[in-house]
Amino acid sequence: MTATDSARNQALLAAAAASAKLAKDIVIIDVSERLAITDCFVIATGSNERQVQAIVDEVEERMRETGLKPIRREGERNGRWVLLDYSDIVVHVQHGEERVFYALERLWRDCPTFVYEDGADGPNLTAERMAADTQALATARAHAESEDSPLAGGYVRTGDGDDGPTA
Repeated sequence: MTATDSARNQALLAAAAASAKLAKDIVIIDVSERLAITDCFVIATGSNERQVQAIVDEVEERMRETGLKPIRREGERNGRWVLLDYSDIVVHVQHGEERVFYALERLWRDCPTFVYEDGADGPNLTAERMAADTQALATARAHAESEDSPLAGGYVRTGDGDDGPTA
């Protein structure tokens, strides 16, 4: 199961809000295959505590304009990593040092990840493109793991229950 259209649209809205406050390295990670509690993570970096708070404020304001309020907010006091939980999406706004240290992208590297950039022609991502790319990745993974693929999961499937590693 991939992220819902609603979750993808919320993630794009949060990413656009972060971009409006000059957040860096904005990514959207579709964690719906791995987590039952949320569909997407939006991760953005602020260069200092003040910018982190400005990004958080903008995300909350834009989400509120569409009728969404976070069900949980954490980390606001320190201003180095603020988490906004909107149920379908979770927004992580991190100071650069926290972003490098905790490396959330590395932890979720097996999930579809989309880099968000807001250029002169508008954002590089749409909900439709995210859905298509996620589906293509899922199809490729399913094929690689299917019994039709002799190297599924890096093991030769012999059919006799004694599968061994590929040479």
